[in-house]
Amino acid sequence: MNKLVANTTLFAVLCLIFLVVRPSQALSCGQVSGAVAPCISYLTQGGSPTQQCCNGVKSLRDLIPTQPDRQTACNCLKAAASSYPSIKPDAASNLPGRCGVPINIPISTSTNCNRF
Repeated sequence: MNKLVANTTLFAVLCLIFLVVRPSQALSCGQVSGAVAPCISYLTQGGSPTQQCCNGVKSLRDLIPTQPDRQTACNCLKAAASSYPSIKPDAASNLPGRCGVPINIPISTSTNCNRF
């Protein structure tokens, strides 16, 4: 039960963080959050990503066709990674590859989002 409460709390806080976005941007952190929300268990516990998680990664890929969208998504993912020490860095960086979805935005606290 405690694990469920912790994961639910983590998800709620992620959603709150991702809702902060500059009005001039087409893509919101809420959209990014919604796409990766099914991946919380994988990102915090490891193992294998679920099909629902991989579908979210595919959805994220489809949301970021332009450079500004990729930079927004990158900054959202970077903020999430730095806000939650329970996210496993290896799981986060390997997520797109584990899902077979080419997204060239690493989920890391050290990512330079200006290069996307």
